Amino acid sequence: MSAAAEYLVPEHPGPEPVRLFGPVQRGFESILSADALAFLAELHRHFDAGRLDLLAARRVRQARFDAGELPDFLPETRAIRESDWQVAEIPAALRDRRVEITGPVDRKMIINALNSGANVFMADFEDSTAPTWNNLIEGQINLRDAVAGTIEFRTPDGREYRLNPDPAVLMLRPRGWHLPEKHALVDGEAMSGALFDFGLYIFHNGKTLHSRERGPYLYLPKLQSHREAALWDAVIEFAERRIELPIGTIKVTVLIETLPATFEMHEILHALHRRCVGLNCGRWDYIFSYIKTFRRHRDRVLPERGQVGMTVPFLKNYSELLIQTCHRRGAFAMGGMAAQIPISGDTQANDAALARVRADKLREAVAGHDGTWVAHPGLIPVAREIFDAQMPEPNQLGVARADVHVTRDALIAAPAGTITRAGFLNNIDVCVRYLAAWLDGLGCVPIHHLMEDAATAEISRAQLWQWLHHSDLPAGGAPAGPRLALDDGTPIDFALFDRAILRIGERLPDHGLPGQSRVIQAARMLAEFTHAPELADFLTLPAYARLA
Repeated sequence: MSAAAEYLVPEHPGPEPVRLFGPVQRGFESILSADALAFLAELHRHFDAGRLDLLAARRVRQARFDAGELPDFLPETRAIRESDWQVAEIPAALRDRRVEITGPVDRKMIINALNSGANVFMADFEDSTAPTWNNLIEGQINLRDAVAGTIEFRTPDGREYRLNPDPAVLMLRPRGWHLPEKHALVDGEAMSGALFDFGLYIFHNGKTLHSRERGPYLYLPKLQSHREAALWDAVIEFAERRIELPIGTIKVTVLIETLPATFEMHEILHALHRRCVGLNCGRWDYIFSYIKTFRRHRDRVLPERGQVGMTVPFLKNYSELLIQTCHRRGAFAMGGMAAQIPISGDTQANDAALARVRADKLREAVAGHDGTWVAHPGLIPVAREIFDAQMPEPNQLGVARADVHVTRDALIAAPAGTITRAGFLNNIDVCVRYLAAWLDGLGCVPIHHLMEDAATAEISRAQLWQWLHHSDLPAGGAPAGPRLALDDGTPIDFALFDRAILRIGERLPDHGLPGQSRVIQAARMLAEFTHAPELADFLTLPAYARLA
């Protein structure tokens, strides 16, 4: 049975294609046309049951991890890992991806990113877009206009922005399988955010992009298994048939940003072999996934975020295994994000930040990555200079990395480190600041000269939960291991956390922050999430209920 056939079920009629609970403002009707909504309904009725089954499988597997099981390579798919096969040929437009920039789907950002000089712009409906109804539909309008080449933007002071003649290649990142779209119901059920984003984009832009040999191209986030990849393959094939594109036209890059997916990289490429052109090291979400996977494992508690860089063993091993896996299969191995943003007015601090970017990009290029990500246009020249020097060809598919021999234990070994008072407070402040901005409709926020998105907020709140729940005294007596403490000896307990939350107003500016009016609400939510006996799978799920 093909991957596509596995998820197809007989379609059943509904009283209406999609029931919308967001206002259809002027211009929205061009995206939310009757034909487009009918297509969304088809996607939901064919594939949402399979999506929900896979989310249930995630919960079952996490329960096993909570009980002490460790992730490992799957014995039942060993033949896929050990046999010889390759992905389909990579299209000409994607053969050189040395510098990619990512960002939200607002109009000015899209124009600037496409004009930035990067090879690829990933328009992001996931980690860097707060999924308000207006953000989502305006984002689809902006992308449609960008694909058509007609996008333009005028600021209140009269500055105008238009596309250059040779813009970057456009890729779309829809939301992950776990996120719903509460504003769109089919047969009384909320749609998948992933199917909603994907469906509208492909319906309105698929044929135009194909006619220009520019795709459509996607980044697929948050996959945890090859079965989830197979579902995407089925969805994409269905869409190709429905809008009359040749099978295999839509190409994807998969973000390996969950710990379980690392043990299924060959299988994910195999499930998507007709259309997958690469894997990407989604480093921030990967750290978050490590914490979440081992949330009940006292021996795998990570030190503060600033000490968990790509040179620590479990991250270095993951990135090198990704390179080896991709190049064996003829796919690109994309490097991770440089989140720094230029620091104006402080030359010394700016030079130090750029030096960290150079070191990171040099590590990636020397290791064999085929390209990298940046969050700010100002970093594109730095990244390009490094990759141009180390990678004179369009890519490094010929770098086999046969020297890499990575075991299960090497992929999950926790690094040594400490938790400083500054690191503890930084997790609170970053999470509150980001969540406040997100609740106010902003999904990408500059904090401490870094471009923070949902992934870094997730690291912050997951670390807080894990540190506190492994250190605080339970009702029955002592914790399972030595109590965690700051490097100055202060116990990490809820008294420390609660004092820090109550005094957050003393640490944050009292004006000028994105989402300033939401800071108190965000602090209360973080306290609620952190005190909860169970770690919420995603911050954005409970927070979404409070979003317009």
